[in-house]
Amino acid sequence: MNVENTQVQMRKGILEFCILQIISRGEVYASDMLVELTSAKIMVVEGTLYPLLTRLRKAELLDYKWVESRSGPPRKYYTLTKKGHEFLEKLSETWKDLVASTNKITTNKKSKSKKAVK
Repeated sequence: MNVENTQVQMRKGILEFCILQIISRGEVYASDMLVELTSAKIMVVEGTLYPLLTRLRKAELLDYKWVESRSGPPRKYYTLTKKGHEFLEKLSETWKDLVASTNKITTNKKSKSKKAVK
């Protein structure tokens, strides 16, 4: 088994949550999301981000608007919809539960389960 593959899958599993979290703070441009995700070591490339943003928009979790740029073409800025905020709130609750559960398991020094002896 390859540890790098497992690490990538773990990061992919929280990618949608992280993207929604970033957008929840206010209007954000896709390249700024890429910078933040990369700096947080949540590796993502444009080929992953843009289809995910499209899927989230089709699910009515986010919206976008075009903003004219002083240096180049217009930019698409994303924001969460009301439905997106509600969805993120539920994901945040799940995240807190997962962190607590994972911490409980990873900090347990001794297994409390005993094999049955027959």
